[in-house]
Formats: sequence, structure tokens, C-alpha cells
Amino acid sequence: MYLRFVVAARHANTGVQTGIFEAAKRLPRVGHLPDWDEKRLDEITSWFRDHLPFPDRVARSRRPNGHHAAVSWFKATAVEQIAMARELAAILETHDIRTEMLTTDRPGFVVYEDDVQVLAEPFRSEHPRAVG
Repeated sequence: MYLRFVVAARHANTGVQTGIFEAAKRLPRVGHLPDWDEKRLDEITSWFRDHLPFPDRVARSRRPNGHHAAVSWFKATAVEQIAMARELAAILETHDIRTEMLTTDRPGFVVYEDDVQVLAEPFRSEHPRAVG
């Protein structure tokens, strides 16, 4: 099982819902968020830089101008990363950005995998289901 935390907006390249990391980047920061939220967002971002490997590939195509449509999914065993993602989602929710946790057993064509995540180009015929 794989999990993905998303917001309602659709990503231009993939057509799937935008992930919470991208949504957090778009939050107006300095002067717009309470200091504690801004500080915690910085801590969470830093934590993920240290605890989430950066993929060396994000598409099946190796061409420089190829279609880059892979999306990230946590493996269900990535307990620490999922807990931190839930905290990030909670911060987004407090700022009126609705989040969902999607689950699937078939994330798509896997282009990258490590111990805690996969990046996959979504299958056109399948859409992950929202949970709670």
C-alpha cells in the first residue's frame, strides 16, 4: 500500500492532485503566517531534507525534454515520514487548505524507489481513492 497527501488543486504536468509539499511552498510566508507556523514549516522542511532521499529520476523518459509526470508516494512502512507529512497537512488545514490522504496498491509506472517512497507516472485508467 502507498499513501499520498494532496490538496484539491490539480498539478499542471500530471493532472493529479497537487501534493502537500508543493502546496506548502505556495503558502505566503513572511508576515502572513504566525511565527510558530512559519518556524514549524521550516523545521518540517529541514527534517524531510534529512530523512527523505532525493530521487535521481522523476520520469520514465531519459530525454531532457521528456514528459516528467511522476508523483511521489510514501510506502506504508515509512512511519516517521508519514507522521511528519500528517503534521504538514495539519498546518495547511489550519490555513484553510483542505488536504486528503490517498491510498493505492498501484501507484503507476515506478520510475524511482527507495526504502520510504516511490515515484511513479500515474496509470491513465486508474485514480487513487481518498481516505477519510
